[in-house]
Amino acid sequence: MYTTLITPTQLHELQSQGKPLMVFDCSFDLMQPDLGVQQYQEAHVPGALYVDLDTCLSSRDPDNAASGGRHPLPVRSDCVHALRRVGFANDMQAVVYDRSGNNYCGRLWWIMKWLGHDNVAVLDGGLAAWQEAGYPVESGPHPISQQMESGAYAMVDKPFELNKPLVRLISTDEVAQSLGKGECTLIDSREAARYSGEEEMLDPVAGHIPGALNRPYAENMDASGRLKPAEVLRQEFEALLAGRDASRVTVYCGSGVSAIPNVLAMEIAGLPRPALYGGSWSEWCTTKPELPVERG
Repeated sequence: MYTTLITPTQLHELQSQGKPLMVFDCSFDLMQPDLGVQQYQEAHVPGALYVDLDTCLSSRDPDNAASGGRHPLPVRSDCVHALRRVGFANDMQAVVYDRSGNNYCGRLWWIMKWLGHDNVAVLDGGLAAWQEAGYPVESGPHPISQQMESGAYAMVDKPFELNKPLVRLISTDEVAQSLGKGECTLIDSREAARYSGEEEMLDPVAGHIPGALNRPYAENMDASGRLKPAEVLRQEFEALLAGRDASRVTVYCGSGVSAIPNVLAMEIAGLPRPALYGGSWSEWCTTKPELPVERG
């Protein structure tokens, strides 16, 4: 069972052995929302299904969502129905990947943990690492990718069942109530210029939640596009926390997506799995005008 990372060689071995497995391509681009599916159709891991951030990994109904912000999380029951539609079952290994440093596939990794499914892993290095290892790719659409949005369930002996969450989701109110009390350490996963408020191209207000530390998610990757070694990640996070209790960390970003690579990195580093503020900055800066903003 793989619960954090899986290498191309390990994934290829699972496929060769016919193990219960489903692979999900989560490639996406915030500035070009149609680019991900185009990239998927050009080349993807054989058998992989395409999962779109906007239509599959975010709720399109603000009144039926688990968080706010630009990419509100779907409620857990909707996630379960989507997995049942493609025939995913509890005895399967899930593997997720993208082309953006785990930025988008991390959300599906987290959602599956949220549904109580532990054996889900990120393909380290994404599709590029798979191709560099010399493994084949497929092109064109996959016939059941569209079932993520359809109403029909795939025919399987044991449909996916919801279990107890393995991750923690917290709300705007919980974050607001914790400010200034030393109960929680916030880590902002956006790039430094957005954290400091020097620039903001996606949300109406620039800055960050008061007291938050800054750890851009891309800092978890090495030059090859793979996760840094566990000992390096641990040293970097411990230096960032500077003695703060690692078990009381909550991560956020712009819309609750790029924070998740920090969740994954902390777990790989052997640190406690942090909570996720799902609505993140896009919810914080728009829902209540009285919520404080810090810059610099």
